[in-house]
Amino acid sequence: MERFTEKSDNTRLDIKIWKRIIHELAGYKKEVFLLMFFMTSVSLADSLFPLLTKTAIDDFIIPGKLEGISSLILKYIVLVLWQSWNIYIFIKIAGKIEVTLTYNIRKKVFNKIQMLSFSYFDNTPKGWIMSRLTSDIRRLGEIISWGIVDLVWGSSMMIIIAGFMLYYNLRLALIALSVIPFLALISIFFQKKILGEYREVRKINSNLTAAFSEGIAGAMTSKTLALEEENSKDFRHITTEMKASSVRAAVFSSLFLPMAISLGAVGTSMVIVLGGNEVAEGALSYGILVLFISYSAQFFEPVRELARVLAEFQQAQASAERIFSLIETEPDIKDRPEVSTLFGDIFDPHKENWPPLLGNIEFRNVSFQYQNGEKVLDGFNLSVRKGEKIALVGETGAGKSTVINLLCRFYEPSSGSIFIDGVDYRERSLEWLHSNLGYVLQSPHLFSGTVKENILYGKPECTFEEVVEAAKQVGAHDFISRLEYGYETQVGEGGGKLSTGEKQLISFARAIIGKPALFVLDEATSSIDTQTEIKIQKAINSVLLGRTSFIVAHRLSTIISSDKILV
Repeated sequence: MERFTEKSDNTRLDIKIWKRIIHELAGYKKEVFLLMFFMTSVSLADSLFPLLTKTAIDDFIIPGKLEGISSLILKYIVLVLWQSWNIYIFIKIAGKIEVTLTYNIRKKVFNKIQMLSFSYFDNTPKGWIMSRLTSDIRRLGEIISWGIVDLVWGSSMMIIIAGFMLYYNLRLALIALSVIPFLALISIFFQKKILGEYREVRKINSNLTAAFSEGIAGAMTSKTLALEEENSKDFRHITTEMKASSVRAAVFSSLFLPMAISLGAVGTSMVIVLGGNEVAEGALSYGILVLFISYSAQFFEPVRELARVLAEFQQAQASAERIFSLIETEPDIKDRPEVSTLFGDIFDPHKENWPPLLGNIEFRNVSFQYQNGEKVLDGFNLSVRKGEKIALVGETGAGKSTVINLLCRFYEPSSGSIFIDGVDYRERSLEWLHSNLGYVLQSPHLFSGTVKENILYGKPECTFEEVVEAAKQVGAHDFISRLEYGYETQVGEGGGKLSTGEKQLISFARAIIGKPALFVLDEATSSIDTQTEIKIQKAINSVLLGRTSFIVAHRLSTIISSDKILV
């Protein structure tokens, strides 16, 4: 299986990517600020518990008295309730940010996919796209939302604790904090290593998803050709690469955290030794020493958390690079700004400005070559009057489907122009053209859902009566009526519960329900039985009457009634 490679070798934190992530969070300013407030509140509450312990030691345990301890107990209870409220609120807000951020990014990616040209899908594996829509977006949402939690908590916790330590004993505070520069150096070193490995893991995961997708889609082919062992070898090769990169990433992370913990332990040890000497000399109270021991341990806990968050943010960057690269991909075929302003786009069509499509077509000196350099058409000319039926025949690779794809503006001419009703079709919107187009493929694709829903894809606003009428026109009503639930019968994924002929009839009904002015049949009868072909032929003769149509076919019976035959 051919491997899909991506152009991304950056192993540093990318400021542009993080600006884009922050931009995505701009719609949640209120939630983010609330989250930061409550996480700071959590940090403050965490740092107050050791102060209450200090008070208990110095004011009650060492003196051996209980007078006034009820107020201390009350403070503990209030602090516990306050902290419980903080935790409830921050979990609620962080969960909301994660879900809505994931939802909005996934919607943007899916909308972008709807806009991309055919050439993008020619060159990009489905598994790569699926990986962006699923694991990458999910991981980005999780890491960003809960990363904010840990980042704000860790940072505010360190600042508050450092402030208390400096306030109570400057010398011990400086000793405890002396290991921070070493932690910073270690973080910088491991940051580059961890990010590079996680980026490689995400790349390989894309190929892994593609392998899953191909393996499932081609299961029957693999079995008939006895390719199971070869497929398994290829799959094992990919998973072995992913395992190796994942292990390397885990090793770097596993080295980073113990080193951070060890440095924290060094700081705590120095506090115990020097603070213990001062207690022995009477220069320091037991409560202050316990306070500093607690703060030393607490201070390096957020340091360890920040180290983990940093590693996760590096994973988030690797996922974000892929997501935003897809979102920022520009379609090869798109309307000019002035055309979009007048006629709208696929998400906001200005149908009130759309002129009627009559069906007069002209190819004028059209040449076309694919991105790989293969030239298919050179100086092609064709004039078609409204209502004519044009047949295209020829050997495989002769350019039949290319002519159709150019007509439908799935691709655009490399040179020359295509006119519809006397106007260059680039002066009209893509949505205008595609809304006036009925297209029936050789291998019809049905969506998961009912028969009725699949026919309605051609024009969702149609009534059930119009669905039945479209089915009757193509001769599909009889077999649909015999199904267990009639028009409410589930067709299965890709129409798997129906025969090829039944799927073709439904796709034909779907194409005509919108009453398109242009009709394309691309080898639509080549994979069906003779009886079904007769039904479709009858439908073609009646439905295509008065409509401009292009038919790609090999069977003489399909093209014999055409007005023009292009060989």
